[in-house]
Amino acid sequence: MPTEQEQVTAVPRIEVRDLAKQFAVRGGVREVVDNVSFDVAPGEFVSVIGPSGCGKSTMFNILAGLETPTSGEVRVDGRDAIGHREHFAYMPQKDLLFPWRTIAENAALGLEVQGVPRRKARAQARELFPAFGLAGFEDSHPFELSGGMRQRAALLRTVVQGREILLLDEPFGALDSLTRIEMQNWLQGVWSDHSWTAVLITHDIREAVYLSDRVIVLSARPTRVRLDVRIDLERPRDLAVTTSAEFAAYEQQLIEVLHDESRKAFAQQQEGLAS
Repeated sequence: MPTEQEQVTAVPRIEVRDLAKQFAVRGGVREVVDNVSFDVAPGEFVSVIGPSGCGKSTMFNILAGLETPTSGEVRVDGRDAIGHREHFAYMPQKDLLFPWRTIAENAALGLEVQGVPRRKARAQARELFPAFGLAGFEDSHPFELSGGMRQRAALLRTVVQGREILLLDEPFGALDSLTRIEMQNWLQGVWSDHSWTAVLITHDIREAVYLSDRVIVLSARPTRVRLDVRIDLERPRDLAVTTSAEFAAYEQQLIEVLHDESRKAFAQQQEGLAS
């Protein structure tokens, strides 16, 4: 994690400025993202939470270069990144491992798509298997792995491409609670070891506080930044920190704001059904 002084003086790794996105709908347009602005420092871990349907995934798709905003800027290391996919390693909610490929073959897929020769790509991916707790499973198939191991394999496939910015879209949402905790601890360790910059979408407030340097709360649609909270808890963190008064205070602050925005989102849905 960068020091506070480094976060103040360094050029942000990610800059989002006045980001807006509209979609054409029958009879007009639907505003989904409305003037969202935030920075992420090099090596920082930032979580994004917000009510369901607020536009989190749309914003993520813009960051990943998969969608174009209606207006606004995304900059990486000071350079325009709108429509560029080479800056970010993007891991979606589902592991999306191909069942007919071995784990090593799945892990090398992104490199092969980039034009790296198959043998070299697979050798490069295999080098990361010990660090990801997958040594010995290179020639296994996805159905032979537990849910947590599949998620580690998916993240390995994501990071082997050599990109230092991770976009993680609820990667642990489908896991049981114990496996989820194990994966959170594992992610905290590999993030620290590799000095990645990470942005995580999650619906789990406790996960956001536990993993993050900052938590950004988005409003109901059209989404804006409602709150940006710095999590001042010592690293490395273990489960004991989740029982501390400081952790509980952050959690309560985020719950109150998120519940307020969720009520607004529910009211919007009811209005939509009535119209």
